[in-house]
Amino acid sequence: MSEELDLDHFKKRLTKRYQIILADREAQKKNTAPKELDQTSVGRLSRMDAMQQQQMAKAAALLVDQERRRIETALKRIASEEYGYCILCDEEIAGKRLEFDPSLLTCISCAQNAEKQ
Repeated sequence: MSEELDLDHFKKRLTKRYQIILADREAQKKNTAPKELDQTSVGRLSRMDAMQQQQMAKAAALLVDQERRRIETALKRIASEEYGYCILCDEEIAGKRLEFDPSLLTCISCAQNAEKQ
């Protein structure tokens, strides 16, 4: 690797974010639980609003779950000394890119190619 990465720094950042995600998981479960609304006392717009909020919470939970999986993969790659290399082309991932998001698994070239497809 041409630029030495401080693996401990990235491992600490990833672990901290992972712990935050796990702690927030319970609160998200409350937001995505089915809403029990009494249709005689709650108007149609209130029910629609509650359903919309529930769907938005579910979508946000999916994004966080994807991040959790990326973090798990990054931590495994640190342990196996593969961290910092693109999972698609095996080239180095720029340190500044990892500093922005240490859970990234691809180099900028592969990420751009994936967006084009």
